[in-house]
Amino acid sequence: MLAAEAAHEAISKASEKETLTPSSYDKTLRDSWVYSELKAVRNIRPSFHTPLGLFGGLAYSGLDTLFLRGKVPWTFSHPTPDHLATLPKSQCEKIEYPKPDGKISFDLLTNLTRSGTNHEEDQPIHLTLRDSKVPKSINWPEFDGPEGRYCPAGVYEYVDDPADGGKKLQINAQNCIHCKTCDIKDPTQNINWVTPQGGGGPQVNPRPYVNVHARELTLQQYNGT
Repeated sequence: MLAAEAAHEAISKASEKETLTPSSYDKTLRDSWVYSELKAVRNIRPSFHTPLGLFGGLAYSGLDTLFLRGKVPWTFSHPTPDHLATLPKSQCEKIEYPKPDGKISFDLLTNLTRSGTNHEEDQPIHLTLRDSKVPKSINWPEFDGPEGRYCPAGVYEYVDDPADGGKKLQINAQNCIHCKTCDIKDPTQNINWVTPQGGGGPQVNPRPYVNVHARELTLQQYNGT
């Protein structure tokens, strides 16, 4: 919302020949509750990658969450980008997951329908590959097709390739729930996620209660209260 407001402000004030720059966005974001909430928890995950170790990270995260609230002068960082933590299949054991029982656990597509995700059929694909050969030459043989494992919505699927009898990557972009894990976690950084056209995607905003306090309750939910 803040980005849209900054963009609207820039468009409203600029002339036709002027380059548009939403210059107010950075300051507006830093002054918002979004920035303060993110800053307060900035050290939670990175604390596990410090010399504190697992149990030290648990202790620090609990202390920071309950008391420090991110008001310390230091900021931890992750030692490596997330995609470099993906191990090749030769170093991993295959996990056999139990079948969903339909009561407590559910299959992927059932959960996907509950997200209400929707993309127009004729809109440009918002998930593209920088090199279409990488899935077949690297991701499948070396990592056993990680795209289908880190995606929670069945967007990436390796199917039989009739051309050579091997496997090829099929992208079901209409399933995307915009978690952006693929852009971050792909070991070859070959996937490019961009914002879909027309605002398509999951219904992430809470639906308002149908009563006289609908607007108030919806804003409370939006603000996480």
